[in-house]
Amino acid sequence: MPVENSYTPASPESAASIEQRLGELRRDIDAVDREIVDRLNRRARLAQAVGEVKKLTNAPVYRPEREAQILAKFEALNAGPLPLAGIQAVYREIISACRELERRMRVAYLGPAGTFSEQALLAHFGSSVDPIACASIDEVFRATEAGTADYGVVPVENSSEGAVNRSLDQLLQTTLPICGEVSIAVRHNLLSASGDLAGVTRVCAHPQALAQCQDWLDRHQPGLERVPVSSNAEGARLASLDPTTAAIAAEVAAARYGLQIVARGIQDDPHNRTRFLVLGHYVCAPSGLDQTSLILSVPDRAGAVHALIEPLSRHGVSMKRFESRPARQGSWEYYFYIDLIGHQDDPAVAAALAEIKGNAAFYKVVGSYPRAST
Repeated sequence: MPVENSYTPASPESAASIEQRLGELRRDIDAVDREIVDRLNRRARLAQAVGEVKKLTNAPVYRPEREAQILAKFEALNAGPLPLAGIQAVYREIISACRELERRMRVAYLGPAGTFSEQALLAHFGSSVDPIACASIDEVFRATEAGTADYGVVPVENSSEGAVNRSLDQLLQTTLPICGEVSIAVRHNLLSASGDLAGVTRVCAHPQALAQCQDWLDRHQPGLERVPVSSNAEGARLASLDPTTAAIAAEVAAARYGLQIVARGIQDDPHNRTRFLVLGHYVCAPSGLDQTSLILSVPDRAGAVHALIEPLSRHGVSMKRFESRPARQGSWEYYFYIDLIGHQDDPAVAAALAEIKGNAAFYKVVGSYPRAST
């Protein structure tokens, strides 16, 4: 008995009707597109007018707290179906393009191109900036301090591997305040020139990437020599030149260096994220969704750490992060890196900080700045 086919081809009339309806919808989309372009240019002209007013007082082009407020308001405005993250990504680029009408900014990051640091830069500033790839975290700080770059972007901690110690050490020394933060999902891929591992004897990546993929490599490729290099992008570059070398890097690095993806998402923690700090010469005003970063040390006496942070609880200030780092002075002394919820100008935070400053052997506010939206 033949199997009955439930699919019935559309009649010529229904096909024509569908095509007519599609044509009407496309005309509606074209009309909306014209309206969007008109409104975007209207917004751009307003941004130019703001820029002219700023010139009267030499005000900065980039105000992190203002941009954070713009992006935050879409949570209430967006009724869907577009997800909030999609709306914010579109507006990040709109803001970036409008900011460029005032002046195209230069932003230093830990290079080379194709790193997660570059991805963080673009996620925070948008594409209408000039990226400056730096060979080291120290160089990012130096370029920003000297004014070669307007802002710098450095990694500060990873959800799997913890703090990036060189960034912490530089925060202790620099005069630059933190102006913002960005958190990105870290998705590692195994890459090679051929798309397979035939003839491959080693894998190159940043030490943290190798650590974040350790279990996967142990299970699936235990025979590959693991070679630490200065960045994942450098590993990808080496793999593009040598068929015996594989790399661990982001998908953007595969495209940039002409590599093929052997395996996707090989990080051991599927929720792996890295947090980056934005540094510059600008001191942020409150945005309403802020955090404050401190570096402290305590006198050498019993109960000193508890006494130091006790004012936070008493004034109702939440502590988001607490990290210790050796003082590197040949003695068992530590600096404490602390993130608090709130701006240093908020009354409760200001009251707690005043007491902490009085009790600390060393006290430095590294910055109050808008929190990342993740």
